[in-house]
Amino acid sequence: MPTTTQLVISEQSKPGVLARVASVLAHAGVNIKAFSAAETGGTSKARKGTLRFVVADVERARMALKAEKIRFKEEPALVLSLENKPGALSEVARHLKQARINITSGFYTPSREGGKAVVILTVSNTKKAVEILRGESLDVF
Repeated sequence: MPTTTQLVISEQSKPGVLARVASVLAHAGVNIKAFSAAETGGTSKARKGTLRFVVADVERARMALKAEKIRFKEEPALVLSLENKPGALSEVARHLKQARINITSGFYTPSREGGKAVVILTVSNTKKAVEILRGESLDVF
């Protein structure tokens, strides 16, 4: 099962933040393979948001974001290919629970494989999770 580097941007939640980041990446020729956006709290006037991106070229994305002074951090993430059926995610979550591994974020994107869902998870212990979930593999993402 592959892992990937996920770029994480925490900003004030307001119109235009995603547009700015997506435009910076587009102008740099960086393809966004998957993303998630979520509000993470704060007051009604200063809501915080978190954007997570999986991109085709992490190094080019780093350079583009730095050039535009967009602060980001990087985190490892698991890339799983699951059957698109009831219970598939439950099985993965159960394995991680039994190993006492916390899922800190997750999202999915449709797969080009057909009948599969590509699930991207950030967990508390990536190395241990890779060992436990080795059977849920995806060759290329």
